[in-house]
Amino acid sequence: MPELPEVEVVRRGLHRYVAGRTITAVRVHHPRAVRRHEAGPADLTARLLDMTITGTGRRGKYLWLKLSDESALVVHLGMSGQMLLGPVPNENHLRIAALLDDGTTLSFVDQRTFGGWMITDTVTVDGDEVPVPVAHIARDPLDPHFDRDGVVAVLRRKHSEIKRQLLDQTVVSGIGNIYADEALWRAKVNGARLASGLSKAKLGELLDAAAAVMTDALGQGGTSFDSLYVNVNGESGYFDRSLDAYGREGQPCRRCGAIMRRDKFMNRSSFHCPHCQPRPRAR
Repeated sequence: MPELPEVEVVRRGLHRYVAGRTITAVRVHHPRAVRRHEAGPADLTARLLDMTITGTGRRGKYLWLKLSDESALVVHLGMSGQMLLGPVPNENHLRIAALLDDGTTLSFVDQRTFGGWMITDTVTVDGDEVPVPVAHIARDPLDPHFDRDGVVAVLRRKHSEIKRQLLDQTVVSGIGNIYADEALWRAKVNGARLASGLSKAKLGELLDAAAAVMTDALGQGGTSFDSLYVNVNGESGYFDRSLDAYGREGQPCRRCGAIMRRDKFMNRSSFHCPHCQPRPRAR
């Protein structure tokens, strides 16, 4: 699933090109793409027709379009979802298409069909209007109202692996497997260490590292390992060239030269430097 930088790149593109535009036609090409919209494809189509997109929103890895009736069109990108403007490269993967009043087509393309659209009401959480399904999601490190010290206090009470906590979107959002490994590498912390065993200073440093690496990735359009993640114009990000930990098994650590290792973690791969990020001692 795309992480915060990739989703923010998509949000910025949508805000630039579709905010203020009115939807004049909608076609659902695959019912699975609207399975989260419980009222079904016909209802989603009818509700979007003649609706104006008044803005965009994001919290963590969750993206939505603000609609003129004060509801929200939540976009689940899943593993391979794309929001594209103009012609799509492969119509076999086209799931939903919306025509805008300036003649632009906004398409939802999803090869693996894990993503989709749904219309939902909004609710006020901590002063922000967010879609109801997003209300439980914590703020992310790039949110201007992110409470760094508050999150540190929460982490200090968690008697489980720090990487597991970084991936918990109810603790801190936006961080997925890639940027968790990158932040842990920058802070010289092994992901298997217990969150409760880390000092307040080290946890703060780790959250700062997460914010820094995601800011760096955002500046390079995000991380693309294949064609599944692209921006609204179909262009890939190139932060994969700057990764220090993720995917670098068998390569020298950029900091100390030790050979990077890969471990299994929560049915995923986790990458670290054995010298800079030593594993906790077995008890």
